[in-house]
Amino acid sequence: MSDLTVIAEPGQHDIVVTRSFDAPRDVVFKAMTEPEYLARWWGLKETETVIDRAEMRPGGSWRFVERAPDGQEYGFHGVVHDLVAPERFVQTFEFEGTPGHVCLETTNLEEKDGRTLYTSVAVFQTVEDRDGMLQSGMEHGLKQSMDALDGVLATVS
Repeated sequence: MSDLTVIAEPGQHDIVVTRSFDAPRDVVFKAMTEPEYLARWWGLKETETVIDRAEMRPGGSWRFVERAPDGQEYGFHGVVHDLVAPERFVQTFEFEGTPGHVCLETTNLEEKDGRTLYTSVAVFQTVEDRDGMLQSGMEHGLKQSMDALDGVLATVS
C-alpha cells in the first residue's frame, strides 16, 4: 500500500512529494542513484527507460530516455548540484519536449525504524510551469515509478 502524497499549494512554485519505503536509507539511495537500478523503476510501466548518462555526483549530469512501444522517445535530463550519500541529492529536471522549463529538485531520505521517508521538493521557475507539470499526468507517472522502485528495493545488494 503506497502512502504517496503530492502537495501543490495554489499560487506556489513548488511540488512536495513524500512516500515511505520499507527499506533502509542506503538501499533506497543506491536504487535512486545507480544506473543498473534506475532503469528498472524510472518511468512509465509501458515504456522502456534507457539510461544515457547518470553521473550522480556534484557537477555531474544525467539523461534518461523513455522509449514507448510505438518507438517514440521522450528525453529528460539535468545537472546534479549536490549529493550527500545516502541522505540527499539536488538536481535539475528538464523534459526535452518542452525545453527551457527547468525545475530544481531536492530529494531527502530520512531513515526511521528501518524504513525510509522520501521527500522531494521541486521548485519551478513559474507557477505556470508548475501547473503545467501537474497537468501533464505527472502524478500518474510518479505513482508508477515509486511503486516500481518499491519492488526493486528488495533486489538491491
